[in-house]
Amino acid sequence: MSIALVGALGYALGAALQQFEAVRDGATLKLVKSVRWWVGGAIGFTGACLHAVALSLAPLVAVQPVSVATLVFAVPLAAMMYGRRPHRAEILGSIAVAGGLLGLMLLVPHEASRPVLSDRGAFGFLACVGVIVLVCLVAARRAVGPAKALLHAVGAGAVTASVSTFVRVVGGGLEGDLANLLTWYSIAIPVLLCCAVVLLQKSYAVGYFGVAYAGVQVVDPITSVLAGAVLLGEPLPTEAGTAVPALIAAAVLVAGTVTLSRLSPDHHHAPAARAPAPVG
Repeated sequence: MSIALVGALGYALGAALQQFEAVRDGATLKLVKSVRWWVGGAIGFTGACLHAVALSLAPLVAVQPVSVATLVFAVPLAAMMYGRRPHRAEILGSIAVAGGLLGLMLLVPHEASRPVLSDRGAFGFLACVGVIVLVCLVAARRAVGPAKALLHAVGAGAVTASVSTFVRVVGGGLEGDLANLLTWYSIAIPVLLCCAVVLLQKSYAVGYFGVAYAGVQVVDPITSVLAGAVLLGEPLPTEAGTAVPALIAAAVLVAGTVTLSRLSPDHHHAPAARAPAPVG
C-alpha cells in the first residue's frame, strides 16, 4: 500500500500543477507549450505508474481507496499554486470527501485473486463508460461553474476507472511472463489514458479544482470497485451490519462534495485596459 500512497501523492501534485496551467490557458493546445504543464504531467504519470505497480500486486478494492486520501493534500497544493492559503471550506470539504469515500471503500472485503476478464465483459464495460462520457459531455455544454467542472470530472473518472481495471487485469495476470502483456488490453490502456487526460484538462480549466479533483477521486474508485465485483468476481460486503456505516459514509461524502462545489473559482482576471482618452 505504500507504493500506492506515494503514487497517489505524485498524482495529486501533478494535478495541481496542470490545473493551474489549464485555468490560465484553457483546455487548448496552448497547454503543450507550457513547461509547468509538462512537469505536472511527468509527475502525475510517475504517480500513475506507481499506482499501476500497486494494482498488479493487489486487488482493485484494496488499492483504489489509498488514492482517495490524497484529496486532503491536493486541494492545499492547488491553493499554494495561486499564492494563497486554502480556505477552511476547502479543507473541510476535502476531508469529508476523503473520509466518506475511504469509509465506503474500507467496507469492501479485500481478497487477492488472479483477475480474469472476458472480451465480452471488457467491451460491455467500455460501452457503459462511453455512454457515461457522452452524457456528461452533452450536459456539460449547457452547464456552468462547478456543475460543468463536475460533469467533465465524472466522465474523466469513468474513463480512469476503465484504465485501472485494465491495468489490474494485465498486471495481475502477468505472473512473471512478459508475453502476457501481448493483449489488446495493453493497447487500450494508453488510448483510454489519453481520453482521461483530455477530460481532466476540461474539468480543471473551469477553475474549480476542489470539486473537479474530488469528482474524479469519487467516480474512479467506486466505478473500479463495481467493475472488480461485476467483471472480475472481487467480493463486496454482504452483511447487514455494513449497511448503516456505508450510508453514513455516503452522506459525509455527498456533504463534502457539495461544500467543495460552493467555492469560488480559481481564475486570474487581467485588469481591464483603460479606454484611450479622447483627443482634443
